[in-house]
Amino acid sequence: MCDFFVLRLNLMEELAAQKNWTDEERLELAARLDAELDAFIEGLEKKRYEEGWPEDRWQEEMDKHPFFMKKAPQPGDEVHPMFEGLQKLKYDPEENTRDELALNYKEDGNFYMKHKKFRMAVYSFSEGIKSKTENPDVLAVLYNNRSAAHYFIKNYRSALSDAQRALFYKPDYTKARWRAAQCAHELDKFDVCTQLCEELLEVDVDHKEAKTLLHRTKMKKLETERNQRREAAEAKRRLTRFHRLKDAIEQRAIKFDDQRLGKKKEVTEELLRPKFLPLEDHPVHLDNYPEFLFSDFQQQLPETATMSDCLATLFAEPMSCDKANNYRQGNVHVYYENRKAGLVHKVALEKTIAETIAEKGFFVSGGALLFYVVPKDTRIEQEFLNQQRRPMVYS
Repeated sequence: MCDFFVLRLNLMEELAAQKNWTDEERLELAARLDAELDAFIEGLEKKRYEEGWPEDRWQEEMDKHPFFMKKAPQPGDEVHPMFEGLQKLKYDPEENTRDELALNYKEDGNFYMKHKKFRMAVYSFSEGIKSKTENPDVLAVLYNNRSAAHYFIKNYRSALSDAQRALFYKPDYTKARWRAAQCAHELDKFDVCTQLCEELLEVDVDHKEAKTLLHRTKMKKLETERNQRREAAEAKRRLTRFHRLKDAIEQRAIKFDDQRLGKKKEVTEELLRPKFLPLEDHPVHLDNYPEFLFSDFQQQLPETATMSDCLATLFAEPMSCDKANNYRQGNVHVYYENRKAGLVHKVALEKTIAETIAEKGFFVSGGALLFYVVPKDTRIEQEFLNQQRRPMVYS
């Protein structure tokens, strides 16, 4: 319509330029204006209207309008000016009292709870609390609802704190007390849970959920205490076994290669724990009954066994990778390495494990007894010795 208004303005300028008008001139001007208006309207009807919504996008455009949208705009979306205005009316502290702001945020939180968007619900209820309302009923609801949101995302500690805060503002708030009892149960706060359930039953003796939770809590407490006693007894037995093992190691003067020279490092469970993956679950221990569990590693080996016994067990079945059958009893040499002194020791096969580890040059390595087995008088043995580049000592 702007062209028409410009046209009328131009005509008015012409009128202003003339001082006196006859009746004929006025009628002629009116007829001229009518004709030009009719021509302008007729031209509009022939033009295609391009400012509307296309048929394939009308639903999308409707959803953007604040009156018809089905979900709130997401971050980065273009926001309709009317929606911005509605937001300001709803959340502006100058347009709302503290109580109104708190209730507005509570409604938002309830909406998110309904759609299981619990983290957004936590945010909304938190904003309601920040509104600084002094209404205890409103604060109790906000804290209890935020407790529920925390509970559903398993933030039990925060949920319990909020439920207890709700009870501070409203001591007879049954929902908050029940939520607090549930959280206390999940956190193994048995005494707190028991007290809350008993308080619920004082008000409602037929509170079935409280009765069930009270029973579960008592059973869980008994089981937990029983497990704690069992663990304490096992820890005591483990400590006793370790002290016996430690005394035996010290009596045999066993040395460890990760003890510093000149400083005797105290024997600890960590020092005795094997660093090789297949042996992790089989640390050094005292055992009066010989038992062999063998694979590439020999485990649970008694100190009375000789190296020859070890080889017999190791080669009881041919090694799948040894096509030439070089690795067999009577055809190998066994070595151990003293890294501190830079020496390689050949092991006497008739000696027991206890005798071998008592030798001056032997050190426990990585929580295990480490030996090198190579075919004797072969290129493999020579390469092993050359690789070490250290003098060999015969035990």
